[in-house]
Amino acid sequence: MFTPVRRRVRTAALALSTMAALALGATATSGAAAAPAAAKQGPTSVAYVEVNNNSMLNVGKYTLSNGGANVFDIAVIFAANINYDTGTKAGTLYFNPNVQRVLDNAATQIRPLQQKGIKVVLSVLGNHQGSGFANFPSQQTASTFAKQLSDTVTKYGLDGIDFDDEYADYGNNGTAQPNASSFVYLVSALRANMPTKIISLYNIGPAASRLSYGGVDVTSKFDYAWNPYYGSWQVPGIALPKSKLSPAAVQIGGTSQSTAASLAARTVSEGYGVFLTYNLDGADRSADVSAFTRQLYGSDAHYTP
Repeated sequence: MFTPVRRRVRTAALALSTMAALALGATATSGAAAAPAAAKQGPTSVAYVEVNNNSMLNVGKYTLSNGGANVFDIAVIFAANINYDTGTKAGTLYFNPNVQRVLDNAATQIRPLQQKGIKVVLSVLGNHQGSGFANFPSQQTASTFAKQLSDTVTKYGLDGIDFDDEYADYGNNGTAQPNASSFVYLVSALRANMPTKIISLYNIGPAASRLSYGGVDVTSKFDYAWNPYYGSWQVPGIALPKSKLSPAAVQIGGTSQSTAASLAARTVSEGYGVFLTYNLDGADRSADVSAFTRQLYGSDAHYTP
């Protein structure tokens, strides 16, 4: 059995709640239209960035030596949180100071990636307070949280939302255990709010196994789903086409280059359309990245500081 290896560095300082942030700022719009990225053939590559420690701009520093295409197609801001609101007794969106800083500086931290043709998605994660995606007390509270998410995407000019049902600690603060309806209500409302944006699933936790309720199956509302266990191969248990799944997951600098190469080769040979990476930092990781780009795209990766 594999153990998730992702970690977060906690920040003691108080952060703004999402509702306060939305009240204070004007709606952001995307910058200039994205320049056409150099064409490449092969799976969609995803890079999670721990913004407590690293810059989102790292994602745009890697191109393929052959042709100059971006190595990464999707950059994930890791991570916002779902916190517990004692007033509504339901989940509310929260940004720690590092996530807030990235969003507030979208012009320099997000737009440069989008202008290269890289999509930027916000991951949302539990925060040990008892609130998660699977225990909203009503359909209305799930819809309210979905609106907080879609309002954030609109305000900061993001390309979508990623769900990661870890660290919720269901039951804390007197909260309920997971139920069958909450995640279906949440995803349905979010897709209705942002029909053309990305919704992705980090395939872990109670929410990931609760995709159908009351005759509604939200599987088709996801654009992607991926394996959450780094250094391993595990096909996500969601009925999406292979083109939308990443059974491979690697931690850059943590998964050996030989394992990354093997997982990339298997991704191609078995016809899957996504390749997930985690923890891209500010070092020159071209050797680690080239280990999988050779298999995925037939090219080394070039790093530009």
